[in-house]
Amino acid sequence: MDATLTDREKTAERLLAASAKHSFDPDKELDWDAPFEEGRWFWPPELLSLYDTPLWRRMGDEQRMELSRHEAASLCAIGVWFETILMQLLLRHTYDLDPTSGHVRYALTEIADECRHSKMFARAVTKMGTPAYRPSRLDRQLGRILKTVSTTPGSFTGTLLAEEILDWMQRLTFPDERVQTLTRGITRIHVVEEARHIRYAREELRRQMATAPRWEIEFTRLTSAQAARVISRSLISPRVYAEVGLDPKEAVAAALASPHRQDVMRQSAKRLTDFFDEIGLIRGPSRRVWRASGLMPLPA
Repeated sequence: MDATLTDREKTAERLLAASAKHSFDPDKELDWDAPFEEGRWFWPPELLSLYDTPLWRRMGDEQRMELSRHEAASLCAIGVWFETILMQLLLRHTYDLDPTSGHVRYALTEIADECRHSKMFARAVTKMGTPAYRPSRLDRQLGRILKTVSTTPGSFTGTLLAEEILDWMQRLTFPDERVQTLTRGITRIHVVEEARHIRYAREELRRQMATAPRWEIEFTRLTSAQAARVISRSLISPRVYAEVGLDPKEAVAAALASPHRQDVMRQSAKRLTDFFDEIGLIRGPSRRVWRASGLMPLPA
């Protein structure tokens, strides 16, 4: 077995051992029957899309709290969409690989995790009593195209795009005592299990980028930049604003113009974009698309 495969197998065995010790069943771990606590946010206010905008300052406390409920539900519903795509990409990755390898066994373990996460997110939306927010028709079609044409390194790039942005936000959420107990429980489970998924994807992507042909790397750069743009604009559905009594056009414009929101999005992606830059994924024309996504700062 060559050094790359040995390294891949060692990583998989460590992650399989961690999965055996630290995996959760959300149906049993979380109290789904408990009522929501009065006066607690559903998502930290500083992470809400309209926080510290002129529109936010005109909103009352009750409307702000409602916004947190609907934005949390939007993130959960969009999370199901992300994870559905990720599961397909992982299955495709394993298609031609040795099914007895630790690497494939861990991929299947991760898929099982993602199935539980998707059910957990869907149940949370039901509990919150909101619509099941979905990406726009355009973004659904773009997602379908991107996952269909994705290269192998592109599959792991997409995994990290979806997971690391939400992971950054969730790490601020689960210890926040201002937030609903159920939300904190959901984010705690997701953070613990996604830490393994992120390590698996990062190490495999680094290996793939070292061996992929030039055409595949160039194609991955372009498709991953487009995926970044789709993901960043899909997190909060514009329907959220209408549901809490705001004008969607005004609210979308306020969020896009907000320096605070721009900073949150860039911070959420900084660890990820630094890694992508290091391994050569953000180069040439793709850098402009990344900046247009709002996940990287504009040049000085």
